[in-house]
Amino acid sequence: MTDGRRKFIKIAALAALGGGRCILSATSALAAGTGSATGSPGKKRLGLVVDVGRCMEQGGCRDCIDACHAAHNVPEIPDKRREVRWIAKEPWEKVFSDVNTEFTPGWLRQASVLVMCNHCEHPPCVRVCPTQATWKRASDGVVMMDLHRCIGCRYCLAACPFGARNFHFMDPRPYIKNPHDGFPTATKGVVDKCNLCAERLDKGLLPACVTACRQKGVAALAFGDLDDANSEVSRMLASRLALRRRAELGTGCNVFYAV
Repeated sequence: MTDGRRKFIKIAALAALGGGRCILSATSALAAGTGSATGSPGKKRLGLVVDVGRCMEQGGCRDCIDACHAAHNVPEIPDKRREVRWIAKEPWEKVFSDVNTEFTPGWLRQASVLVMCNHCEHPPCVRVCPTQATWKRASDGVVMMDLHRCIGCRYCLAACPFGARNFHFMDPRPYIKNPHDGFPTATKGVVDKCNLCAERLDKGLLPACVTACRQKGVAALAFGDLDDANSEVSRMLASRLALRRRAELGTGCNVFYAV
C-alpha cells in the first residue's frame, strides 16, 4: 500500500469517527430535552382555548386585556401606528377570513375574538431570530422573548403570520400608568409579545388573563396541558368544534377558538 493511500484511508477514518460523534451528540441533545419534547416524561404542551360565544356575551369586557397589560407593563400609546398590544380583540372576519363562507352564522361574523401570541409548535419567529432572543421553552412549549438579547432587527415580526409581536418605536415608560415592579419594562428598539405569563406559571399560577376572566365568573378562557387527556383544555377540545388560526401554514398554534 502506498503512503498516499494510507494517508487517504486515515483521513477517511477520522472523518467517519467525527461524524459518529456528531450523531451521538445530536442523540444526546434530544435525550436531554433540547430537541423535540413530544412525549417526553415531565414535559407539557401548554395551550389556551377561547370560548368565542361566552366571550362575546360579555360585550365590551376588557378584564383579561387590562389584567395582562397591567401585569407586564404594556404601555398605552395613543398613536395606533406605534401601539403595543400583548392581547387584544379583533373582528372575527379579520381573524378567520380564511374560513368564512356564506353560511357562517351571523352572530359569529359579528363577534370580536381575543388575539395574542399563539405559542406555536413550530414557531417561525424562533427560526429567524439571529440572536436567539426568542426561543421555545423545552418544558412547556411557551415561546419566550429575552429583551436583553433582542437587537431590534424585526425579523420575527416579518416571520410571524399572526401579527402577534410588537416593536417599541419609543420609550414605553412614559406611557405606563402604574408600573409593575415585578416585571421588567421594555426599552425603545426591542420587540416583545405575550409570554403566556411564564413568570406566573413558574409559581404555579394561571395566566393573568385566565384569572381575570374567572374572577368575573365567565370562564371564557380554558388553560392547561394539551397533552394531558384529563386537562380542562383537552376535555373542552374533545367536546367542541375548535379552530386554529391559519392552520394551513402548519405552525401548530396552541391557542384554539371554540365555536
